[in-house]
Amino acid sequence: MLPELVEALLEPKAYPETPGKIELVQTQMSFVFLTDDYVYKVKKAVNLGYLDYTTQEKRQFYCQREVELNRRLCPEVYLGVVPITRDRGTILIEGRGEIIEHAVKMRRLPQQAMMDVLLANNQLTPKMITSVAQKLAEFHQKAETNANISAFGEIDIITQNTEENFTQTERYIGSTISSQKYQHIKDYTDSFIEQNTPLFGKRTKNGRIRDCHGDLHAAHICFSNDICIYDCIEFNDRFRYCDVASEVAFLAMDLDHYGRADLSHSFVDAYVAQSQDRGLLELLNFYKCYRAYVRGKVESFKFDDLYIAPAEKRQTLEIASSYFDLAHAYTRSRPILFITTGLVGTGKTVLAQALAKRLGLAVISSDVTRKQLASIPITEHHFEEFDTGIYSPEFSRKTYDKMFSETKQVLGDGGSVIIDASFIKVGERLKAKELTEEMSADFFIIECTLDEEGIKQRLAQRLEQETISDGRWEIYAPQKRAFDPVVEVPPQNHVIIDTSSTVEETVRHILKRRNL
Repeated sequence: MLPELVEALLEPKAYPETPGKIELVQTQMSFVFLTDDYVYKVKKAVNLGYLDYTTQEKRQFYCQREVELNRRLCPEVYLGVVPITRDRGTILIEGRGEIIEHAVKMRRLPQQAMMDVLLANNQLTPKMITSVAQKLAEFHQKAETNANISAFGEIDIITQNTEENFTQTERYIGSTISSQKYQHIKDYTDSFIEQNTPLFGKRTKNGRIRDCHGDLHAAHICFSNDICIYDCIEFNDRFRYCDVASEVAFLAMDLDHYGRADLSHSFVDAYVAQSQDRGLLELLNFYKCYRAYVRGKVESFKFDDLYIAPAEKRQTLEIASSYFDLAHAYTRSRPILFITTGLVGTGKTVLAQALAKRLGLAVISSDVTRKQLASIPITEHHFEEFDTGIYSPEFSRKTYDKMFSETKQVLGDGGSVIIDASFIKVGERLKAKELTEEMSADFFIIECTLDEEGIKQRLAQRLEQETISDGRWEIYAPQKRAFDPVVEVPPQNHVIIDTSSTVEETVRHILKRRNL
C-alpha cells in the first residue's frame, strides 16, 4: 500500500505538463517520480537518526538545501522546489489550494548516459573516468572550508561516524553481515584510527576537509553534455563535510564493486595527478572500507522500509552482503592473487568477474590479453586447433608473460588480482605462485569443474552469443588430456568448485571456505 499522495502523483492529471509515462522509484528517504522530461522528488516523512524529515517544514527546508547544494556540480538540472497542493480533494503539483508537500524538480537526465549503466554495458572508458577525476579535483579545490568544516576532520568526529556505522548495523548481524566480519571490520577501523591519529590531524591542518558531495557513487554521475554529478547529501552536514580522500575513496570503492578495479586505479591516479594530493593514498583503503560499510548499512536499512516489496528486499540482502564483503576485503594487510584453473566451459570467467566485484579485484583475462597481443578485436572468434595459432605454446607463453607483468604492477601498488585463465599446466601455476612470493602477496587457486553435459550446453549457448572466448567442445578432450592436476599448493590455498550452482552460491562458498 502506498500513501495517498504517492498514488495521486502516479496519475498524469497531477502534473503541470503532459508527463508521458510516469515511473516511481523509491529510496530509503524519498519517492522519486520520473516523467518524460522531468523528475520530481518527494521526501518521506521519516526519522532515520542521521536525518529527520518528520515535519512538512523540515522537508521543505531540505528540498531547498538539496537544490542549492546540487547546483554546485549540476546547475542546469536542478530547477527548483515546487509545491504540491490539495484543491477540493484533488492533489496537484504547482496547483491551487492548500500546500500539503514540496518536491524537488529536476530535468531528467538520459538513463543511457549514467555511469552505472555505462559500467554495466562495459562502455565506461579510462578517458571518461579521468574527466570525472579532473572535475572532482577542481570542485574540491573551490569547495568551502573553514574552522567549522575543518572540525569534522578531527578524530572524535571520525570516530563518531564509524561507531555510528557499527551501532546501526548490530541488528543485521546474521542476516547481511556475519558476526565474524562485523567484529573484524570494527577492530580494523578502531586500530587504524588509533594508530594514525597524527595523519588525520595533518589532513585537517592542510585544509583537506571540505564541503564535499558526500554520496559520490556511480549512479550519481551522468555524462550528458558536461559531466553532471548530482544528488549530494543535504540532510546532514556531518556526512558532507569530510576529507576529500573519503570522497575519492567512495567512487573508487564503487568502481571496485562493479568489478572495475582497473578504472578505480585510473580514477585515483588521475585525481592525485590533478590535485597533487598524494597524502590521500595513505588513507584510501581505510576510507574505502568505511564507504563500503556505509553502502552495506544503507542497503540493510531497506529491510525496515514498509514500502519496499519482498522481492526487492531479497535482492537487497545480496547487495548489502556484497558491500560488507568488500569492506572486509579492504582490511587485509597483504594483497591477494587468485588464479582460476579448469577446462573450457567450466565457468572461470563468470566466476572471476563475480569474485572481483565482491573483493575489489583487478581482473586480468587471458582471452583479452591474447587477442590484444594478436591485434584481434576481442569479440572476433578465432577457432584454432588445440595448441595452434594464437593458442600455440609460443603465443601462450607471450600471453602468460604479459598477464604476469600486469599482475606484478597491480600487486606492487597494493591491489589484489584475479587472473582469468585456464592454467592447465603446473609450470604456469608455479610461476604465478613465485610472483606472489616476490611481491609479498597471498596466493589462491580456484579450480572450476562441471560435468561434461553441462559444459556442452554452455559451449553451445556461447556460440550463439557475442563473447570474447573462443572455447568450443572440440578442444575439450585434448585440453583435458593436457591438464596437470593441482598438487603444488597446500589444500588451504586450493578450492575445487562445481560451477553448476548459481554464481552467487559459488562465490559465497569460496568466501566461506577461504574466510575472505
